[in-house]
Amino acid sequence: MTRGKTHARLDWLEYSHRFRKPNRTLLSVLARSFLAGEPSVEQTFQRASLALGRRWRWLRGVARRYLAMVHGRTRPRQREVIEFLRNDEEFQSAWSEHSSEIRIQHWLTEPPQMQPVAAAATWPLPVIETAGALAAWLELEPDELDWFADLKGLCRTSTRQHLGHYHYRVLTKPSGNVRLIEAPKPRLKELQRRILAGILEKIPPHTAVHGFLKGHSIKTFAAPHVGQSVVLRMDLEDFFPSFAAARIQTLFRTLGYPELVADLLGGICTNAVPRAILKDPLYVRPHLPQGAPSSPALANLCTYRGDCRLLGLAQAAGARYTRYADDLAFSGGKEFERSMEAFSTRAAAILIEEGFTVNFRKTLVMRQGVRQHLAGLVANERLNVRRSDFDQLKAILTNCVRLGPESQNRDGHADFRAHLNGRVGFIEHINPDKGRRLRAIFERIQWPRPLE
Repeated sequence: MTRGKTHARLDWLEYSHRFRKPNRTLLSVLARSFLAGEPSVEQTFQRASLALGRRWRWLRGVARRYLAMVHGRTRPRQREVIEFLRNDEEFQSAWSEHSSEIRIQHWLTEPPQMQPVAAAATWPLPVIETAGALAAWLELEPDELDWFADLKGLCRTSTRQHLGHYHYRVLTKPSGNVRLIEAPKPRLKELQRRILAGILEKIPPHTAVHGFLKGHSIKTFAAPHVGQSVVLRMDLEDFFPSFAAARIQTLFRTLGYPELVADLLGGICTNAVPRAILKDPLYVRPHLPQGAPSSPALANLCTYRGDCRLLGLAQAAGARYTRYADDLAFSGGKEFERSMEAFSTRAAAILIEEGFTVNFRKTLVMRQGVRQHLAGLVANERLNVRRSDFDQLKAILTNCVRLGPESQNRDGHADFRAHLNGRVGFIEHINPDKGRRLRAIFERIQWPRPLE
């Protein structure tokens, strides 16, 4: 090799060494040090210096910019921190200049710590910082935890249905669309209930939410809209399956749980339907299953930001806002009525931005001259049940007295007495006067004696 070629080769080696990108292993170790403890500049700098075995001056600036990026946000995933490092100019400049000296000196073995957002810092949530701690909290073996969380999607790809965690029931809506009920099997249901009671129910819901909350009902949902000049009702399509697993895992990271713990919690609370059951892409991807005890609370919490935006929009327009699952209601006086078209357009835009699909066919503007109904209740002058519902139930009860209850159980209810008792109790809750009239008829029914 000639002298000129030798120098050219050395120059190329120096250039390629200087400007090559840091390998993923180094980035992963550095990212893990950023996530492993207290999110302060000094502590992050100390952990990163320990990982690299040297207190590089530029590390402090990198730590400062990283914390500025994540301030007030959900705890990032490790891959997001790696992406930050790849795009940080000072880190890349330091690597270009000192790549031959920057080495991994210490692999952090300390488990990640809880890092809740500021609002969640005072909530009485259980401290769970590792997969092992989560397994112990759920009273599972580690391999059982992996099986129930199913982060690799093994259950949904298996052809053996007994290995799956859900029973399925496909219902056809009057519109022709499909609703899938995904009922978790007993052991998974118990895990979801433990997460609901131990974590989700300790988080305060938005004040506009009335669905699936203790002390709330369709009565509290509709009551704020009684006697208003105009009521706007909006409906969301495919409410539960619209929440993808990534959104659920992000919620758990917002509560402070480390990435792996958040992913496992999200895996337990979400499901991907086997294509043999339903090929709809919305259900095939991991999502909130309609039928799991944890799904309503998770849906409410994940809709928190949307509820804040909608409430702010309503207040700016002089209106009221409540939500019961996928039913949304707004109401107000004459000024709100005049801005109805622009308001409904803006509300729909917010919902779409939040990842929902608005069922525009069910969007209704109800003025005082028509029946204003929400969740099956009439809200014009006072909260009431629909006349047709009352008359129908009264006829059924009267026929039960005249012809016997067996003649009216056309839908084959296993406990028809309990079914009717519940319907009467509901009307008693909404309209005590009408409820008393129906209760008097119910008490006259002659029920067959149970077989001995």
